[in-house]
Amino acid sequence: MRLFANRDYRRLFSAQIIALFGTGLATVALGLLAYDLAGPSAGAVLGTALTVKMVMYVVIAPIAAAYVDRLPRRTLLTLLDVVRAVVVLALPFVTEVWHIYLLVGLLQAASAAFTPTFQAVIPDIVTEESAYVRALSASQVASTMESLLSPVLAAVALAFLSFDRLFLGTSAGFLLSALLVLSTRIPEARPSTHTRVWHRATAGIRTFLRTPRLRGIMALNLAVAAAGSIVVVNTVNYVRDELGGSQPAVAWMLAASGGGTLLAALALPRVLDRVAARTVMVTGAGVLVGGTAAAVALVTAGFTTWAGTAIVWALIGIGMALVITPTGKVLRASVEPNAIPGAFAAQFSLSHLAWLITYPIAGWLGTHAGFAAAWSALAALAGAGAIGALLLWPRHDGRGAATGPVAPVPGGRPADRSTLSKAA
Repeated sequence: MRLFANRDYRRLFSAQIIALFGTGLATVALGLLAYDLAGPSAGAVLGTALTVKMVMYVVIAPIAAAYVDRLPRRTLLTLLDVVRAVVVLALPFVTEVWHIYLLVGLLQAASAAFTPTFQAVIPDIVTEESAYVRALSASQVASTMESLLSPVLAAVALAFLSFDRLFLGTSAGFLLSALLVLSTRIPEARPSTHTRVWHRATAGIRTFLRTPRLRGIMALNLAVAAAGSIVVVNTVNYVRDELGGSQPAVAWMLAASGGGTLLAALALPRVLDRVAARTVMVTGAGVLVGGTAAAVALVTAGFTTWAGTAIVWALIGIGMALVITPTGKVLRASVEPNAIPGAFAAQFSLSHLAWLITYPIAGWLGTHAGFAAAWSALAALAGAGAIGALLLWPRHDGRGAATGPVAPVPGGRPADRSTLSKAA
C-alpha cells in the first residue's frame, strides 16, 4: 500500500499497534489483579479503576488537544510512552486496592494526553486526502484487532505465566512504542485559529452540540458504553464465580466479544459503500440493545452456560463494531479539514464520558445488587441511547441527504456531496 510506503507513518502506526496490544494485555491483567486482591468485590474495584480512567480521559484529553500545537509533539509522545511504561511496571507490586487507583490514574492521565496528540500528528504526516482516509481506517482496524487478539494472547500467556507477568509485556510495549515515535519525523504543528485555551479545548464539543448527526453519535456512545461495560467490568467475576472458569477462561471470553467486533469490522467496508452510515450505526445500537437484553436473560432465566455467554458477548462485540467503525467517516464528513483533530478529540472525550456513567453501574451495582440489577440498568441505558440517536440524528439532516442542497460544514467550507451522502 502507498500509505505504508510512508516511512514516518509506518513507524508511527507500528508504535500505535504495539502500545494498543500492550494496553490490551494490561486490561486483562488488571481484571485478574482486582480479583486477586478483592475476590467477589473485583467488579467494584475494576469499575472504580476504570471510572478513574474515564475521569482522566474526559478532563485531560480536551486540554491536551488545545495545547497540542504549542508543544514539541515527538518529545511529548515519547515521554508519555515512557511514563506509561514505568507506571505499568509498578502494578504487579501493589498490595492495596488504593494502589491500583493511584497507578491507573497516572497511567490514564498519560494515555489521555497521548491519544489526541497522536491523532493530531497523522494529518501532518499523511497529507494526501485519500491516504489520510486510509490512515484513519487503518487506525480503526488496529484498535479492532487489539480487542480480539490481546485477550487471545493473554489466554495463551496465562497458560504458562502468572497474570502479573502480563504487565511486563505491557511495559516493554510502551518502551518500544517510545523508540518508534522517537525515530519518526514529526513536523511542527500548524497553529490553531483559536487563541483562548478554553475556546480551543471546547471547540470540538461545541461542534458536536450544534450538528444533528454528531448529537446522534453522542447518544450512540451511550449505547456502546452500556453494553461494553458488561463485557469489560463484569467478565472476570462472571466467568470465575458464575461459570467457575480459570484465569485463561476470562481472556477467552473477552476474545469472544473481540471476535464479534472483528467479524463485523471486516464486513463493514463493503457494506458502507452501499448502505448509509446512519443506518449501519443505528442498526448497531439495536444489536447492542438486544445483546444487553440477552445478558439480562442469562442471569434472570438461569441460562448461565459457556456457550450462551460466548454468544451474547460476541453479539455485543458485533454491535460495538457497527457503531464505532463508521464514526470516523461521519466525523470527517461533518467538519472542515483543520477542525478534524478537534472533532476526534471531542469524540474521544464524549465517548469516554459515556463510559464514565456506565462503568460505576457495572462495577458497583453489579457487586452490591447483583448482575441482574446492574445489567438491567445498562440495558435501559443502551435502549435510551438507541432511541436518542433516532431522534437526534434525522434521516436527512441537511448535510447528508442524497438530494437537495449541500449545506456548508462549520467554518463555511462547502461539503463534498458524494462523501456526505455516504456518511448520513
